[in-house]
Amino acid sequence: MDRIDAMRAFVQVVQEGAFTRAAERLELSPQLVSKYISQLEQHLGVRLLNRTTRKVHLTEAGARYFQGAQQVLSDIEDMENQLGDLQGQASGVLRISAPTSFAIHHMSPMLSAFREAHPAVGIDLQLNDRKVDIVEEGFDIALRIGHLKSSSLIARRIAPVRLVLCASPDYLARHGTPEKPEDLAHHQYLRYSYLELEAGQSLQKSLAASGNNTAMTSNNGDVLVAAAISGAGIALQPTFLAGPAISAGSLRILLPDHEPRPMGLYAVYAHRQLLASKVRSFIDFIDGFFGDPPYWDRFA
Repeated sequence: MDRIDAMRAFVQVVQEGAFTRAAERLELSPQLVSKYISQLEQHLGVRLLNRTTRKVHLTEAGARYFQGAQQVLSDIEDMENQLGDLQGQASGVLRISAPTSFAIHHMSPMLSAFREAHPAVGIDLQLNDRKVDIVEEGFDIALRIGHLKSSSLIARRIAPVRLVLCASPDYLARHGTPEKPEDLAHHQYLRYSYLELEAGQSLQKSLAASGNNTAMTSNNGDVLVAAAISGAGIALQPTFLAGPAISAGSLRILLPDHEPRPMGLYAVYAHRQLLASKVRSFIDFIDGFFGDPPYWDRFA
């Protein structure tokens, strides 16, 4: 017995006052409706209806069950309608985790444009440079920057993230310009705490060996870019942060032939199937929004 179908048949019989009219409404045979009611009574162990040749009457147990059954069926209908809305028009609150500096510099215009296209979606944006557990912490989607490692999560690459070694003209005038990666051992390094470089290339080896020359360590790229502009040392930073200063001449790119392999900006989410429309709409919207190449790489 399908308990929901039986419950629906029982409620319809009570509302119509007869098995025949209830069967017509449900587009079932009167025999099947009667069978549903009998099975429901057997399952509950009580009589729900007293049947006569002209009408059906609720028992005391039937009257109590009728009220509860109506509420259950109403709740199911509401839930199905809400889920249907999620798969149709994008709506609800979209919880996003994003890297702090990237979000501050580049996400406001994108989110404003997204909200204009999908006004029924509210945004809950949380900024954090650590890798959040999107399932445990209740996020719909996370933006991550790096070389994505294999995981159970689904990811879409949104844009390349170029890393450049840079320093101010003032710093280079005082300390000289490195001509090869090995020269970095004689310079002040501004280190980003969360940066994970791939091993094996000369620049990465030189930076890894420059620990004794680290002038500053920070978990915030904006601070390090500002320090580099002020002449405190050499920084390895993404162009989405350092690009404006490079374009303005406040920073110069060093050792361009030894740049690390570009990282990626990824949209990461938990499931590929039965994806809520608000999540699917956001992923489709952000994909390509920043351009190819991204607008922050179009500096002189």
